[in-house]
Amino acid sequence: MDINKLLEDYGCLTFSDDVMKERIPRSTYKAFHESLDKGEPLAKETATVIANAMKIWAVEQGATHFTHWFTPMTGLTAEKHDAFLEPDGNKAVLEFSGKTLRKGEPDASSFPSGGLRATFEARGYTAWDCTSPAFVKGGSLYIPTLFCSYTGEALDKKTPLLKSVDALSKASCRLLPMLGLEGVTHVSASVGSEQEYFLVADEYYQKRMDLKLTGRTLFGAMAPKGQELEDHYFGSIKRRVSAFMKDLDTELWKYGIPSKTKHNEAAPAQHEVACVYRNVNITTDNNHLLMVLMQDIAKKHGLRCLLHEKPFTGVNGSGKHDNWSVVTNTGVNLFNPGKNPTHNLPFLAALACTVKAVDEYAELLRMSTATAGNDHRLGASEAPPAIISMFLGEELDKIVAAIINGEELEDIDTGRFHTGVSVVPDFSKDNTDRNRTSPFAFTGNKFEFRAVGSSQSIAGPNTILNAILAAEMEEMANEIEGGKTPLEVIKDFFTQHQRIIFNGDGYSKEWEEEAQKRGLKNHKNTVDAMTCLKNEKYINMFDRLGIYSRVELASRYEILLEGYNKTIRLEALTAIKMARNEIYPAAVSYLKNLTQTALEVKNIGVECDYLVEDVEELSQLIKSMKEKMKQLDQAIDVAQKCHGDIMQQAILWRDEVFSSMNDLRKVVDTIETKVDAAYWPMPTYVDLLFGI
Repeated sequence: MDINKLLEDYGCLTFSDDVMKERIPRSTYKAFHESLDKGEPLAKETATVIANAMKIWAVEQGATHFTHWFTPMTGLTAEKHDAFLEPDGNKAVLEFSGKTLRKGEPDASSFPSGGLRATFEARGYTAWDCTSPAFVKGGSLYIPTLFCSYTGEALDKKTPLLKSVDALSKASCRLLPMLGLEGVTHVSASVGSEQEYFLVADEYYQKRMDLKLTGRTLFGAMAPKGQELEDHYFGSIKRRVSAFMKDLDTELWKYGIPSKTKHNEAAPAQHEVACVYRNVNITTDNNHLLMVLMQDIAKKHGLRCLLHEKPFTGVNGSGKHDNWSVVTNTGVNLFNPGKNPTHNLPFLAALACTVKAVDEYAELLRMSTATAGNDHRLGASEAPPAIISMFLGEELDKIVAAIINGEELEDIDTGRFHTGVSVVPDFSKDNTDRNRTSPFAFTGNKFEFRAVGSSQSIAGPNTILNAILAAEMEEMANEIEGGKTPLEVIKDFFTQHQRIIFNGDGYSKEWEEEAQKRGLKNHKNTVDAMTCLKNEKYINMFDRLGIYSRVELASRYEILLEGYNKTIRLEALTAIKMARNEIYPAAVSYLKNLTQTALEVKNIGVECDYLVEDVEELSQLIKSMKEKMKQLDQAIDVAQKCHGDIMQQAILWRDEVFSSMNDLRKVVDTIETKVDAAYWPMPTYVDLLFGI
């Protein structure tokens, strides 16, 4: 590969700040950045100049259309494409005004609104998010936007995210001068997102109704081999997968998405891509685009990319580790301990605020990762437990303990790492080890929120993280203004909230018991996790910070539970159809063959009790399968006829329907192990996990 071309192509499909600077007058560029720095609306004249430059650039990249690209509450991205071309008599011209750049009007009636809109009220607005660069994809100019209702409520995930960034910046800029950090005018969250995913052969994917409709296998007996040999993790990447990864990296780099790391993950057919840190809003948009590109590029290689949190039972599911830090406009990472963390007051304050935030708002963090898909993964000894706790590491624990106990703070010396090999040089150690069982772990200069699901938008979890830290920074500032010293407040925060700190094995039964003693919540599923959105304490916090209004939170409660109900319903209907129309006939057909074989053997006078045993066993399993199908049908019928509130419906889908689906699966998966492979109507786990 030509190194110069590789560097030249980086970001070539993105209308970056550098591209803008080259293509618009200096005065316009200055006015644009002044409006960003001051948080003021962009002048119409400035938007018009930028729009014209953006149009010319996009057409040069092959674009004929433009779209306002937004993230409705489906969790997916949405787009409506309009042509630049406008008729002008017998000719045509290319039109794209500043007004068109700044504002769009998609139909809002068919997106989830949670009661914010009546179905007949269709008007919604998209507004240009000028903090995230536009890009060209598939012949269209994509303009990142917010999405709000006619009456002003947020109908998307981006608007609250940007509001949370503003709240965090405001609270930080108020607190930091009290800690001796001067010159800070803006603070932003910086995020790096790791994306786990599965790849399966398209030929097998097409023969699995469950994968096509739900994204996961609703049936499937474990293959003889899983991940127990630990040979896939970081192992040699298969040629076909490597070709996919190479194309993915090339495409990501063209969009200026800083893809850095790729490797095999723990489960067979599971992989990961990780990107370098960026501003949280840009990282969020990058990750949305990444998920689309992964699925598109996989198809070109005869593969399918599965983003579901648990596409296969019996092997690890997929997450999306959210690496979160807070950085000032002066370049200070508030989560960087530095060489002398005991003398780094801004770090100690940020740490104390984060400890308090995670303890007081643990339910919100758990809620932010709650989906029907992620319920399969959290707490399953393959991902963080559903109990939210924090890992700080041995050295920071010592500092926290010293502050709580009023002891003299000692400088940390992490020392050198000695390999014991003479030709290999020693090197300095990090100030903390890692704890993969912790949902919220300090990893040197950031916190890694490990509970986020692989198919989720990271906008929601980061909105919560920014909001709760802002709330605690406000409280710390209030305490200091009330007469306490910063160290006194830091000590109070650590002392009152140290219960959230846990450095042990989060998978152990002992931790679950200990967490209960500490009063930590253990919401094991989405339905339980959503109840916190009715808590007045949380509602008031969001409302006070201007991130979510009361009605917006009420709508999220409805939307998220409705999404859960629809997901379980889709899975249940798919399971019934597969069982009734594919698996049951196949099992009966094999039973018939087995029965005929037993009769033929018996007719020639040969003892065949062993065949009769097989016939009886399979017959009983098929009978049980039929009963489980009836139970699932009945459970679906009861849930669909429920006229209670959204929570009552969700409880039925969880306790009756989902439970019945699992009962049916157990029988079907057992039947699969008893039936001749030639009769089984769909690709098995051996095909799916090892068929590339």
